[in-house]
Amino acid sequence: MQELQKIPSPCEWAGGVSAFEKLTDVFYAKVLNDDLLEPIFRHMSPEHSRHVAHFLSEVLKGPKVYSEEYGEDALKHMVGKHIGKHLTEQHRKRWSDLLMLSADEIGLPDDPEFRSTFVGHIEWGTRVAVINSQLSENPTTDRHHIPQWGWGEVKGPFEVVGSLFERKPDEN
Repeated sequence: MQELQKIPSPCEWAGGVSAFEKLTDVFYAKVLNDDLLEPIFRHMSPEHSRHVAHFLSEVLKGPKVYSEEYGEDALKHMVGKHIGKHLTEQHRKRWSDLLMLSADEIGLPDDPEFRSTFVGHIEWGTRVAVINSQLSENPTTDRHHIPQWGWGEVKGPFEVVGSLFERKPDEN
């Protein structure tokens, strides 16, 4: 009988947490040299790049490094970083473009399956960040958690944004 191969998570396929750490190091160097984004990020903490790497890898079904660091309030912490920033579509688009350039630069997988998953998450996540950045209060509650984004995920406008973060009955 032939043994079935375990399908790797998108995080594993990309090279694990270290690949995302490399990605965000290259990416935030670009951000700090960008006229549009630099004013938003000029005061970011030295750990910001690592936190974003850990969040991205966790969302893409990698180890829960971000959640372990921030505990039950991990999503609230991440969403809170965007509250009141008043990000625009131009900010979102530039952030996404620089991230994709960085992904190409470091050799993140470019197969259609990974890129559609990765780009799908980045497009969705950055648009949610713009929405959250217009708020004056953090909308997350203890019912919310960091979303998991696997192969072929679809997050549609037919769901209220907040509901995508809510724990499902079969989740821990």
